[in-house]
Amino acid sequence: MPQLRTVAFDADDTLWHNERFFRSTQDRFVELLADHAGPERLRERLLDAERRNLGRYGFGIKAFTLSMIETAIEVSEERVPASAIGEIVAMGREMLAHPIELLPGVEKAVSALTGEARLVLITKGDLLDQERKLAQSGLGDHFDAVEIVSDKTAPVYSAIFARHGFAPERTLMIGNSLKSDVIPVIEAGGWGVHLPHETTWALEEAEAPRGHPRFRRLSAMADLPALVEELIPA
Repeated sequence: MPQLRTVAFDADDTLWHNERFFRSTQDRFVELLADHAGPERLRERLLDAERRNLGRYGFGIKAFTLSMIETAIEVSEERVPASAIGEIVAMGREMLAHPIELLPGVEKAVSALTGEARLVLITKGDLLDQERKLAQSGLGDHFDAVEIVSDKTAPVYSAIFARHGFAPERTLMIGNSLKSDVIPVIEAGGWGVHLPHETTWALEEAEAPRGHPRFRRLSAMADLPALVEELIPA
């Protein structure tokens, strides 16, 4: 008898909107610091801070807020007023309180796969924020396991597969990030399915593993159940 098939989902910008809130907050940040640098310069400096701080703060809204504060101090040569820092902190709080908006086809696809495969949520970022979003999404009861990790690499996926007894060749991961949700899963022996989102964070961009036998791309979440049946028959 073959082992049970497993379908793993990324969360942010795969199940629900996320990056659009970072983009809109970044626009407000640029307006706030307009007296100290031009828009493109501010965006570049903020991205540099995010890249530099990944190893310290990890991923998520809190890390983004700290990077905004650091950038504001740097571009203003330490002259940024306390009121501006307070406004940046308020922006972060607003992001943490933003309601969850599921992406098209998500609820129907997850429901269709419930009972047909083991469903797992594998997401990275701040623990409290990811738990909040999952609770508000209404999808929590569909998942047999939830993994909130600091980063997504092939060893991390391999450890998850081993911990839960997932056979990599019967495990499929779907997500919007080639860098985090697709390439490392393929390296760990699983199937990587790319579901592009309208926006992608610059630090998540990567080249698609074109021609790889365990790589697929979907244009809609609604197509996932049929693809699972095709790639990993019950």
